[in-house]
Amino acid sequence: MSVSTIHTRSARGEATNFRVCRAPEDVEPWTEDAAHYPGGATPAVLFPQTELDVASIVRQGKPVLVVGSQSSLTGGATPRGEQVVSTARMREFVAVSNDRVRVGPGLVLAEMCADLANRGCWYPPVPTYDGATVGGTVATNAAGASTFKHGSTRDWVEALTVVLADGEVLEVERGQAVASADGCFTIVSSGDRVTSVPVPNYTMPDVAKRSAGYHAQPSMDLVDLFIGSEGTLGIVVSVELRVASPRPAVFAGFVPMADDAAAIALVAELRDAARATWARGDRAGVDEVDIAAVEYIDRRCIELLRADGADRRLGFPLPESAGAAVIFQAELDPSYDRPRAYEDLAAIEDASVRTPLLSVCRILAAHGAFENCTPVLPGESDRLAALFGLREAVPEAVNRRIGERSRTIDPSITKSSGDVIVPFERFADSLTRYREILGTRGLDHAIWGHISDGNVHPNVLPAGPEDMKRAREAQLEIGAAAIALGGCPLSEHGVGRNPVKQALLAELYGEDGIEQMRAVKRALDPGGLLAPGVVFSVDRAGRDVPGRSGGTVS
Repeated sequence: MSVSTIHTRSARGEATNFRVCRAPEDVEPWTEDAAHYPGGATPAVLFPQTELDVASIVRQGKPVLVVGSQSSLTGGATPRGEQVVSTARMREFVAVSNDRVRVGPGLVLAEMCADLANRGCWYPPVPTYDGATVGGTVATNAAGASTFKHGSTRDWVEALTVVLADGEVLEVERGQAVASADGCFTIVSSGDRVTSVPVPNYTMPDVAKRSAGYHAQPSMDLVDLFIGSEGTLGIVVSVELRVASPRPAVFAGFVPMADDAAAIALVAELRDAARATWARGDRAGVDEVDIAAVEYIDRRCIELLRADGADRRLGFPLPESAGAAVIFQAELDPSYDRPRAYEDLAAIEDASVRTPLLSVCRILAAHGAFENCTPVLPGESDRLAALFGLREAVPEAVNRRIGERSRTIDPSITKSSGDVIVPFERFADSLTRYREILGTRGLDHAIWGHISDGNVHPNVLPAGPEDMKRAREAQLEIGAAAIALGGCPLSEHGVGRNPVKQALLAELYGEDGIEQMRAVKRALDPGGLLAPGVVFSVDRAGRDVPGRSGGTVS
């Protein structure tokens, strides 16, 4: 039976003579993550291999920042004077059973997926960037395109092994420890020290995915406290994940639409049809519509793709009339192959022929979208890679232009992007509101994201340094608009050290909510040694600042 009390243990295994880098030329690559925040610095980069190594590091009592692939878009992997602890050498992969694997935090998702494929399995919630590490996805509760069907990282984590700030090791399986009726966990150390960890009592937005501070709900599982905590409560040294089998066949397509309204109407019907399929519990029927993901790009994104020639290069033509576009992924029985898909398509006009693939095509046809759709059939792996390449060409186009302007106009020009989610029923309202906020400030912008979840990324393309202040103001107002529509301003990427995101976290939960998170932090990391300044601001001495939010990064 689940209880709220759990015991930790001393670290096990062998201590290794792990690598430590201190030379400036060796540590310099570790002072910046994908957010490219300036001012990163660290005295050393450590490469532990075992949980005993990690425990010995935290027992030194020095501030540490754990990093994986440094793909953070929030500055969460940019050190500000802490020792960097890299998980690069913690890449364990063990098939625990047919549907579970135990992996090290440094294992890269692409490598894990390749290993799983060799075993006939797959891991559905892989985010868009599969170069991320497992530990990084746990730290941020990462999510991606297929959250609509498969959920986020949280839904697939079954157990964690965590080195706490005192060097003790917590092993916890899902269902083993749940919060008490008064909202606490009790952790008893191997030396019988008792720590009471309070669960925040704020209400989290009811949306498909959140990466917004510490998870909180009545009778919550202790596993969930660490997922999404961004390395501030403990250092994950092992993760047990559920995996699925067999991998389905995929039918995908690129669908230009006349405008946002037409795109939203199509997505609404695809979503409804998929939910009806799931509710019936019969995913082998001829009318099955099993949508895993639908993504969206707006008119400005289309202009960027055309300007760069990405649509032509990758083989997905964009008609001049396109005012928006969606990319869908439908899952089919694994037996579906290319010849069978062609047989289905040949019968598109024959209403007596009903198949899962045709069910999707007929929804497209009902919205006038079938003729302009460029399909990717089951088995066309190169074409599917090209489709995903087109999707990635949008942020690449934006980032390249921002980088060029930073170099040629003013170095203060940096990326300004949102990560907001609303209930799908409010998605049309949210787009209207986001564009009002950006348009009234005269900001060039492009919006794309995971429309099947109601999650988009409004990006500003600053023309000059004068746009940066307006961009910050706009992102704060966009986040507030998402909250007002019942959504969350922090959906996928976490909070990190980004001052806008830290401010939005306070907007979401209020200062009292931030203080409740700080109480959790103080209980598990009283010295503030783990990822100081991530999620919460810190003072110059490196301590958490009670009751304050905001960033340490300008």
